[in-house]
Amino acid sequence: MRVTFPRLPDHERAWALVERDDGVVYRLYGGTAGPRLPHDIMHLVVERELRIKDGIWAGIAAGEPSHPPGLRAEVLADLVSSAATLDTMTLEKVKRLTAAKLSVLPDADVDPVVIAAAARALQVEAARWARLRIGEELSYDWPGT
Repeated sequence: MRVTFPRLPDHERAWALVERDDGVVYRLYGGTAGPRLPHDIMHLVVERELRIKDGIWAGIAAGEPSHPPGLRAEVLADLVSSAATLDTMTLEKVKRLTAAKLSVLPDADVDPVVIAAAARALQVEAARWARLRIGEELSYDWPGT
């Protein structure tokens, strides 16, 4: 599956072009366009980096266009997003953040090193997005394509 996110003028309704492996193509509408990394890209990067199989993007790839992410996917996306905003990302800070954020998921076993790597990937994508001009786009291939 390939997903393309155009950088639209600020305050317009944001969307992504989804091209699934089964040939289905459609627009997935999201929040409001702006200079900050879109929430849908954040989820895609986190779910891809952590290989989350119950998230929104795995559901979309499987043909479920309105698939809501599970609690685990939401909590992990929040964890990685929070780690990416740390002033200095040390392993100790990521460990503390991981323990705090995953307290709602007692069965979750996540390596803080993996969380830190996913947070770095998210930082890279946020920087790429921030450099886009109106009309430019970022595209992502979902694993399995």
